[in-house]
Amino acid sequence: MTKTVLFATAAVLALSVGGVASAAKPVSVSLHHAKAHTLKGADRSAGILYDQSNNDSGIGIVSQNFESSFDIYDAAAADDFTVTGKKWKVTEVDAFGVYFNGSGPARDENVTFYKDNNGSVGAQVASYTVAGTDNFGSFTIPIHKTKLKKGTYWVSVQANLDFSAGGEWGWENQTTVEGNPAQWENPGDGFATGCTTWTTETTCIPDGQGDHMFTLRGTGR
Repeated sequence: MTKTVLFATAAVLALSVGGVASAAKPVSVSLHHAKAHTLKGADRSAGILYDQSNNDSGIGIVSQNFESSFDIYDAAAADDFTVTGKKWKVTEVDAFGVYFNGSGPARDENVTFYKDNNGSVGAQVASYTVAGTDNFGSFTIPIHKTKLKKGTYWVSVQANLDFSAGGEWGWENQTTVEGNPAQWENPGDGFATGCTTWTTETTCIPDGQGDHMFTLRGTGR
């Protein structure tokens, strides 16, 4: 049996309705029907600087900080984007996601920006923990004005959520890849992928997914 089939089987068995987790331990991927995502609380006065929110694949990859008893499953996903023009001031991150193995909600979310390092996640630029507006797993997250000069960067969105209370959060994937492929890490290797540092996501979880779904809002010139 291939690794892909193993992940897919585990995810299908683990899907549940309601707030109680139906699996004994976390799984790395949620498989579900692609859907139209909606956001609440988005700052419509802030311009869209970057949009990567289409082509939903129906796949969500776990990007979550679990409670201490499940620390080995702590994982994060990141995706790249390119700042066009001279400078951007990012004031909001919209991340499209899904709850599985439970119905959440997350306490809050970690948003981290990184520099690009030759097509991979590089040095950290800024990091925030914010309780964004949550619409069934899709987050509208206001952040302190983050100034980014022209170039390529990475953004990571990670839900702070206890598995025992609300299950898991998966960051939705596209069917397509824009720029560099998304990356993922699970430092404690609880998912037994070997991806303890930033690695191309499909190397870790080969389910045919594309990049993650997100939008950046703010001002640019």
